[in-house]
Amino acid sequence: MNYELSRRITAYFGRDAKRIHHAMQVYGFAETILLSENITGDEREIIETAALIHDIGIPEAERKHGSSAGNFQEAEGPPIARAILEELSYPPAIIDRVCFIVGKHHSYSKIDGIDFQILVEADLIVNIFGDAMSQKATDTLISKHFVTATGKEIAEGMYQGY
Repeated sequence: MNYELSRRITAYFGRDAKRIHHAMQVYGFAETILLSENITGDEREIIETAALIHDIGIPEAERKHGSSAGNFQEAEGPPIARAILEELSYPPAIIDRVCFIVGKHHSYSKIDGIDFQILVEADLIVNIFGDAMSQKATDTLISKHFVTATGKEIAEGMYQGY
């Protein structure tokens, strides 16, 4: 189903290549982490799905609030994600969990499972580079928010001494 979701995300973001690239990059890192951490079944589907759709609220946040700030993404994303996932016939339990993650993915204190953790790590790996963060900010993010061995290994390998 994720190939259908990938196509839907691409169509939804239209000419916003930056958002499409971001979703695909987060998906790639999430896939690497979850496979290395031996995640299977529903957790795997949740991570893959959340990785593709986590920023779906950005266009609506910008339209309604004039900002893509995390709190606006979290507010606007879940209803859009739910509609897309229902249309693609995802199971209700997967939809509920993905929408929870989409609605909290910038609220790191709300992480409550490995599925949510891996999405955050993959998103941060991509954002550290995209936001050109300072070394100090990068080191702080890695030490505070990376839990999986694979996520830490990737982030430290890419960004220590960056």
